[in-house]
This record gives sequence, C-alpha cells and structure tokens, in this order.
Amino acid sequence: MFFFVIVSDTDTDMAITKIYIIYYSLHKHVEYMAREIQRGANSIEGIEATLWQVPETLPSVVLQKMKAPPKPDDVPVISPEQLVEADGFLFGFPSRFGVMAAQCKAFFDATNSLWETQALAGKPAGIFWSTGFHGGGQELTALTAITQLAHHGMIFVPLGYTFGSGMFEIDEVKGGSSYGSGTYAGDGTRKPTELELQQAFYQGKYVSEITKKLSRN
Repeated sequence: MFFFVIVSDTDTDMAITKIYIIYYSLHKHVEYMAREIQRGANSIEGIEATLWQVPETLPSVVLQKMKAPPKPDDVPVISPEQLVEADGFLFGFPSRFGVMAAQCKAFFDATNSLWETQALAGKPAGIFWSTGFHGGGQELTALTAITQLAHHGMIFVPLGYTFGSGMFEIDEVKGGSSYGSGTYAGDGTRKPTELELQQAFYQGKYVSEITKKLSRN
C-alpha cells in the first residue's frame, strides 16, 4: 500500500515573520518614528511588528527636571532574552554626543549571554535615530551603532538610496541617510516632518520584506 503526502505552500505562506521595533525615546521624537515604522512593517502581508521600549536608567527626579513626558502605556519594556523570539529588528535611539543614548547601550551591554551563544547571528536589523541638529550625529550615530549588530553577527540592513527622490531632498530640513531613517529634534519642540515619517514608513516595509525573505529560506 502506498501513501502520498501532498505538501502545500499554503502553510509556508501563512507563516508569521516577527519584527521587533525596539527603541528608547526621551521626548517622543524616536517614538513617533517607531510607530510609523511599525505601520510600514505591518503593511506587509505575513509580518507581525511589535513595539518595545528599552528600560529607563534615569531616576524619576532627573526625568522630571528634563521635562520628559510619561512613557507610553501601550509599549512594553523588553528584556534581552526576548530578542531571540524575533526574526528581525529595528533599533531606534536618540543621539548622545554622536553615539546611541546610554539607555540603549546599557540594553546591548546586557545581551552578553546572547553574544556568547551568537543567538542573534544571521538575523537582519535596521536602525533609526533622532539628533538635535546637523552636527549632532546624523551619520556618526548610525556608524557607531553598527558595532553592536556586528558583534552579535546580525545582518545590518541599510536603506541605501532605495527611498528614491526623498533621499535627495534639499529644500527642507530632513533627517536620515542611506543608513536608515532619522529626524531632528531641534530645541525639542520640532516633530518629525511628513517626509521623515514617509521614510520611516518605507524603512519598516523595506526591512520587513528582507526579513521575510531570509526567514523563509
């Protein structure tokens, strides 16, 4: 007696690819970008994009003096061991003297056990950021962040110039670069522009599409 097993592509097509959008935001500029990236990622069929915050390291009295708004209630705080659950990542942070904020660096510093086992190796990751002004690290912050990905063996996914004409905009102030999407905070009152949010949305789609291809091969 012979038995035939028919394997359909349907099960593969219905598989969910998990994208974790992990960020730190003091005055919400990075949070605005993160939410738009999530929208872009979730616009791709088969993608489940989730927002996460890294733990805050500043005491509440300091946050009050810095006039930091409350953290969003709908975004949970992530722990390092949860990173293994995701197929791909987008990490977002404000710049501090040309590097990622200490809160994000502290989070990466806590991933030693994952580094020892290279549990994140081969997983794609993109980055996005906010700086105060042109000299605040729009490119340097991205460059210094890549080291965190490299030591974990993650695959850095830059935007290149795939965003098209928006990459060449010179008539208005615009953050971001070929490394990823970005925004300017200015004195703290500026919010991401429509073009910056469009690039963030695009980045969410772009990284998700690449992650989806890699996770199903």
